[in-house]
Amino acid sequence: MRLRWIARMFAGVCILGAAPVTAQEQGLGGIVDAWMASPHGDYHSESFTHWNEEGAVPEVCATCHSAPGFADFIGADGSAAGKVDAPAPINAPVSCAACHSTAAMALDRAVFPSGVAEDGLGADAACTVCHMGREAGESVRAAVKGLGEDEVSADLPFLNIHYGIAATVMRGADVGGGFEYPGQSYAGRFAHVPSASSCTACHDPHDTQVAPEPCMACHRGVEELSDIRMRPGDYDGDGQNAGGIAEEIHGLHARLDRAIMVYAAEVTGKPIGYTADAYPYFFNDSDGSGAIEAAEAVYPNAYKSWTPRLLKAAYNFQAVKKDPGAYAHNPAYALQLLHDSLVSLGERVSVDLSGIARP
Repeated sequence: MRLRWIARMFAGVCILGAAPVTAQEQGLGGIVDAWMASPHGDYHSESFTHWNEEGAVPEVCATCHSAPGFADFIGADGSAAGKVDAPAPINAPVSCAACHSTAAMALDRAVFPSGVAEDGLGADAACTVCHMGREAGESVRAAVKGLGEDEVSADLPFLNIHYGIAATVMRGADVGGGFEYPGQSYAGRFAHVPSASSCTACHDPHDTQVAPEPCMACHRGVEELSDIRMRPGDYDGDGQNAGGIAEEIHGLHARLDRAIMVYAAEVTGKPIGYTADAYPYFFNDSDGSGAIEAAEAVYPNAYKSWTPRLLKAAYNFQAVKKDPGAYAHNPAYALQLLHDSLVSLGERVSVDLSGIARP
């Protein structure tokens, strides 16, 4: 049954204007298997089942969480492009026709949550639409406007940048995905080598995996992609710089995590904790254990004692967390966001910044 549906999707490619011949030449069976094993084709993923009880994916989510919703957004269904007109079907992962339609292949522009529009995206445009997140540094600035930096506001919510934000991280300050502190400069688009400057240059378009061999041709002497390092600084202050740049990002991220907890306990009087497994991720650490247990990771216990300073740091913490490939997409931008968030918290509570370099 599913294979017949997939065949219809490939037939839909032809109807929508792209030729399926290339797919056949490359081995249709292999492409289908790769797609079905990928996150984009996972029928059981939370990304495509979250709305099952409601029976439809709402317009605000449909662009990226339902293939018909994406078709609606880009105008492949004959509707006006740039918006979703109606709720979309559930259990409809990213299909062949989503990326191989005439409209998708002609797509060349994307507007980021900051309001910045990027043109000339070519084949990256379709990927970018769903890998840019839903918030930006401007969102944070607007939310904290008029509030004192350390003033607790019950009306101040946590702003979640969303998930899979590689397109935003890769472009850095050019699209303002992170909260960028005044007076600091931030890295723009990460200038990689021409052969690794697009989404599909590194990621297989069907299984989304990265083949490490082309990278190792230049980055010799490493066993894993995360071992690659082109910057010599000690950015997390642990006195080591022999590992990959991913280690520096992880180390600085952990330091920011601890600083956020110290700030919340000492300034707001409401201990905070983070878990990646439950929305909205930051919760009241009711027992002060320094960890969020299952009983605490429930929506009614969501953290609500935000100050502007705390929100900015937590937003950047989440932004880096939600791009596990930041070490390859734009390590300088990720480190800068973490570093400056840590420095900001250190203006109010004790934070050890010794030995920490800023890229």
